[in-house]
Amino acid sequence: MTQSAEPAGGTASPYPQFPMRRTCPFSEPDEYAGLRADEPVSRASLKVNGKPTWLVTRHEHVKQVLGDPRVSSNLKRPGYPHQFHISEEMLAHVRLMMLSMDPPDHTAQRRMLIPEFTARRTKAMRPRIQEVVDERIDAMLAAGGPVDLVQALALPVPSLTICELLGVPYGDHAQFEEWSAALMNHDLTPEEYGAAVQALDMYLDKLVTLKETEPGDDLISRFLEKNRTEQAADHLDVVTMARMMLVGGHETTANMIALGVLALLEHPDHMAELRSDDTLLPNAIEELLRVFSISDSGTARVAVEDIEVGGVTIRAGEGILALNNAADHDERVFADPGTLDFHRKEARSHLAFGYGIHQCMGANLARAELEIVYATLLRRIPGLRLAVPVEELRYKDDAMVYGVYELPVTW
Repeated sequence: MTQSAEPAGGTASPYPQFPMRRTCPFSEPDEYAGLRADEPVSRASLKVNGKPTWLVTRHEHVKQVLGDPRVSSNLKRPGYPHQFHISEEMLAHVRLMMLSMDPPDHTAQRRMLIPEFTARRTKAMRPRIQEVVDERIDAMLAAGGPVDLVQALALPVPSLTICELLGVPYGDHAQFEEWSAALMNHDLTPEEYGAAVQALDMYLDKLVTLKETEPGDDLISRFLEKNRTEQAADHLDVVTMARMMLVGGHETTANMIALGVLALLEHPDHMAELRSDDTLLPNAIEELLRVFSISDSGTARVAVEDIEVGGVTIRAGEGILALNNAADHDERVFADPGTLDFHRKEARSHLAFGYGIHQCMGANLARAELEIVYATLLRRIPGLRLAVPVEELRYKDDAMVYGVYELPVTW
């Protein structure tokens, strides 16, 4: 038997508000466990605009939604659950990123980018990532503690890595990191959000224009070269793709680096275990990715046909949030999911990188950066510890990507 729900009417919504806050950085919002048990496909109202959307919280159902061709990623479709204050006028002029495309447009662009993120290409990048990590740790040790690990290490490593991959001058990193942070903030006004998009796109437009006539050994130049024959994108598509790669390529990994270090500092027995057996590190990274699932609300979708999920009918035109963090704490898949367990056999079943055709292309690169940062920190700064009480840390509850604003450490 199926059930459905009509959109909320009037000015007040009867549904709980989304997003919901995490009361513990190493877990999920408290409400998720109850939803999984009692109402795994449920209604919520979006904090940003009060509109209703569906929340999907069980692992099997999140995979179902993200793999269903009757569900669209196109943020211009009516009913799409926007996480930002965005006006109808602005939405009409939005250029879709690959992340927001459906096949066949998505398929054509992804096919040209996939070779840039293979395990083989990532392996070739590891020595340079190691150099970057060592340089940043050298600078930390020379300066002496306390330092903010976010600014000293977590942000520069993926930022410099993605800049070199794309061919973006790292000297401009402070400016594009500011724009990037703005694009992740739920609370910006439509005008502020639009200004950040416009500023970043103007910057990248000039860069892409330059590479069209003066190509280099970088991803944007190689994409442009392939596109001359495949014609999967026009100039503005390439600009939008570059924005997606630049923002996504450092914002997520930077937050994960800092949160992972925090988890190790708060679990000294786990840190000691990694020091004594570095073969545990790859699985430890999967477990850290599972526990934090930092892009919880990034898998927004809208149904283009009626679909049934967990005995509930979601109608065409209704928005869906397939919650990675809720799925990655599903007791049906992960025993005692609130416990950090570096020996967890099913850790790699997490959905932190998404699932289906939009699964994160940069997963291999992110894993390499995390592994090199954690291993090098454990080896080179064995006395690393928090420089402030953990209760004083501020978390990014207002952002699309979860993280910690600062992580003061010393040794």
